[in-house]
Amino acid sequence: MAIAQDLHVLAVDDSLVDRKVIEKLLKISSCKVTTVESGTRALQFLGLNGEGGSLGLKVNLIMTDYSMPGMNGYELLKKIKHSSAFREIPVVIMSSENILTRINRCLKEGAEEFLVKPVKLSDVKRLKDFIKRGEPEENGIGEVCKRKFEDDCLPPPKATPPSPLPPSPLTVSPFACDPTASKLPSSPRHSSKRSKLQSSD
Repeated sequence: MAIAQDLHVLAVDDSLVDRKVIEKLLKISSCKVTTVESGTRALQFLGLNGEGGSLGLKVNLIMTDYSMPGMNGYELLKKIKHSSAFREIPVVIMSSENILTRINRCLKEGAEEFLVKPVKLSDVKRLKDFIKRGEPEENGIGEVCKRKFEDDCLPPPKATPPSPLPPSPLTVSPFACDPTASKLPSSPRHSSKRSKLQSSD
């Protein structure tokens, strides 16, 4: 299992500013960082373009921008996930556009997460934490991230109306069973009036 100082992240972004931001956040989180400016350069670094690549440098995480000229992040993700040597490496897609169809397509292809820019330090720390726990395919962390993200993005399911309750049995008044109980006792005030009338007669 890798420790924090050994985590090596390959960051791919055609924007120099965004590469510097990602590099700074990763170094704050005690990660080793390699930055490249395109999907083609990322494939060269990994050795997926037929060349040797950077031998001896293990990559624990790949973070790539989605919108890049030539080869976008989705195409790079497919190249990585279809390779036998690197398909186990977690790939995180970054984008300044929060487009649900784009997000779902990347997650379906095997991306561990989709981050909306600007990427925050808390995002990097969270990614580093789940890599430290082990490979996502072995402990299911990647699937948890995907499910959580899909739950956050997809609209909530329509609530089904509650089924009507069965009619409650009629409540029977105790007075209906006892004929004597239906006669309310006379109040003392009415009794005195009757006795007064009787005496006057």
